[in-house]
Amino acid sequence: MKQRPSAATALKLAIVGLAAVTFAVACAPEEETEVSYSIAVFVPGVVEGSPTYEMLVDGVRRAANERDGVAVRVIEGGFNQAEWSEGLTSLSATGEYDLIVSSNPSLPEIAAEVAEDFPDQRFLILDGYGHNHESMATVLFNQREQAFLNGYFAGLVTTHDGLEHVRDAGRIGLLAGQEYPIMNEVIRPAFALGAQTVDPDIEVDFRVLGNWYDAGTAQELAGSMIDRGADVILTIAGGGNQGVIAAAKERGGYVLWFDSPGYDHEPGVVLGSSIIRLDTIAYERTLEAIEGTRSFGVSEVVGVREGYVDFDTEHSLYERHVPSDIRAEMEEIVGRLHAGELELEMPRL
Repeated sequence: MKQRPSAATALKLAIVGLAAVTFAVACAPEEETEVSYSIAVFVPGVVEGSPTYEMLVDGVRRAANERDGVAVRVIEGGFNQAEWSEGLTSLSATGEYDLIVSSNPSLPEIAAEVAEDFPDQRFLILDGYGHNHESMATVLFNQREQAFLNGYFAGLVTTHDGLEHVRDAGRIGLLAGQEYPIMNEVIRPAFALGAQTVDPDIEVDFRVLGNWYDAGTAQELAGSMIDRGADVILTIAGGGNQGVIAAAKERGGYVLWFDSPGYDHEPGVVLGSSIIRLDTIAYERTLEAIEGTRSFGVSEVVGVREGYVDFDTEHSLYERHVPSDIRAEMEEIVGRLHAGELELEMPRL
C-alpha cells in the first residue's frame, strides 16, 4: 500500500518532520527480503517489563511468522501521550505499512484523527473502542467482567477466616496509576460490585498513584491502606505494582493482579490474578488482516464468554495458596459468566 499525503497535510507533516525521521530510522528494514505485507506495531510505552505490550508484540509476530513475506516492525512510542499522535502520523506518512497495530484505550481517538489525513491507512487497535470508524478494527476487553472477578475474589478473601493476613475490618483496596474514564466508570465500580456481591458491607479504599512508575510512593500508599485494614489490594499501577507487593510483604497483606498472571512476582502474596488473552486476539485479528478477511469499521467487545477474559485459576501457586472453598466459588462465578447466566455489559465510553 503506497499513498501520497495530500496538500492539506503538508503543514502537519512539517511539524512532525523530525519525528518522521526518527521513526523512519527505527523502522528501517532489518534484512533484504521480499515483503508482500508490512505491519508496524506501535507501542504506547515500552515493551520490556510490560506484560500487556509483550503479549501484543508476541501475538502479532506469531501471526506474521505463519505467512510468507510478512514483515513486522515494533516502534516504542514512549510514555508521553502527547507524542503518540506524531508517532502514528509519521508511520502513516511513510506509506509503507499495510497495517498499524496498537493497544491502548486512548489510541482509537488518536488513530481516527490521523486517518483523516491518511484515509487509506488501516489500524488494528486492541484494548480500545473505535465506534466503527471505517479505517479501524478495534477490540475492547470487557473490563467490567474482569474487575468484577477481582472484586469477587477480594470479597471472598476478606471474609475468609482461614487466611493469615485477613483482619476483621471487611476492607479491600484498589490502587490506580492514574484516573481515567475506564478506571473511574468501569473498573472501580465493578471491583466494588464484585466484593459487595459477597458481602454488601465490604468497603473499598481507592487511592491514585499519579503515574505509572513510582514504586516508592506506591509502597507508601499501599502501606497506609493495609494499616487502615485493607486485607487485599488490586494494583493497576504499572511499575508501581512492585511497591504494592513490597508493602504487602512487609506489613502482611495480599495483592491482586490485573491483565496477566502475577503469581510468580511474589508467591503467597500475589494471591489472585485476572487475565486478558491479548496475545491470542492479537494473533487472530492480525492473521485475519494479513489474509484479507478482517473487516474494518468494526468495533468488538469480548469477554469471559468469548474466552478472552478470565481469572487464572490453573496456576500451581493459586492452587497452593488459595483455600479450596474460595477456589470452588471462583470456578462457579466464572462459569456463570461463561454460560451467560450472569451478564455484566461493558459500557461504551
